[in-house]
Order: sequence, then structure tokens, then C-alpha cells
Amino acid sequence: MPVPDVIPIAYKPDYRTDTIGRFEGGQFLACVTSAFREGRTQAWGPWEEHKHIFAVLHTFDAVGRHLGSDIWCSGTYSEQRRLQETSPGDDPVTRAYARLDQLLEALPGREYADIAIRPFLVEFDQARFGLVIEQHGEDETEDNWAELYPNQLGFSEPWDGNYDT
Repeated sequence: MPVPDVIPIAYKPDYRTDTIGRFEGGQFLACVTSAFREGRTQAWGPWEEHKHIFAVLHTFDAVGRHLGSDIWCSGTYSEQRRLQETSPGDDPVTRAYARLDQLLEALPGREYADIAIRPFLVEFDQARFGLVIEQHGEDETEDNWAELYPNQLGFSEPWDGNYDT
């Protein structure tokens, strides 16, 4: 079964897709996530210094075309550790969730629900964000997978909105 033009994503409360749904302008996919910049290697040093934390809001029209993305970096995991000890509540993860709440509150008529979107790709701060069509598995010769970056959620047959992590 080929990758569909529009890929369903199931709303799962209290899990990794609990901030997706519809609003007056179409559909949205929002999250707090983290990513390394493209090209990062272990030679750069400890991972905590290079893994950035982001608040992300992607918007789509009613038929799943990407309209835009609001992506905001709140810091790194090394800052997270340091500030949890010295300034609890002012750390990058807390700031990212506060920003996410602001982005979601600004969506008129917001309701959490299943969505169906088309593949898209946004580069921000040298990191990849989007729903990207790929070949997954050994000996694959055809596209059979849609990966949500940087969230690491994979979608595949039967294309019912459920995902693998």
C-alpha cells in the first residue's frame, strides 16, 4: 500500500499527540520536543550541551496543506539541568511549555482531535521539523513510511493515524 497523499494522525490524550486538532483556520500540530542540529557528532562534546528544546506549532489548512510553523528554542538540556538546581520553574522545559500554552491559546475555536496532513519540511536552527516520507526497513525500495521530525513518530500501513516510536 503506497503512502497516502494525506496522512492521518490520531489524537491520543495524555500521550505524544495530545496537542493536535482543529481550529477556525484549519488544523494544528503542536508539541514540546528536542533536536540536535544537523551534522552533530560525538566529537562536539556532551549531548546535553547540543540538544535543544523547542516549542512548536505547525498549522495546516482544512485539507492538510502546511500553512506555517512557529518554532521557538528555549535552551538546551545542559541549561535545563543547571537551572533546575538554581532556578526551578525558569528552566528551558518549563519555558517551552509556557510558550506552547500561549501558542495554543491563540488558536480561535481550538479543539483537540484527529488530524490529516500532507508531508512538509521546515528547517529551523539547523534542525529538521516536519512530516517526511521515507523508506523504512531493510531491503525497501519504495516509500512506505512517514516520519514526524524531530519527534520520532513513524506512520505506516494501515495508515490509520497510529504511530510507532
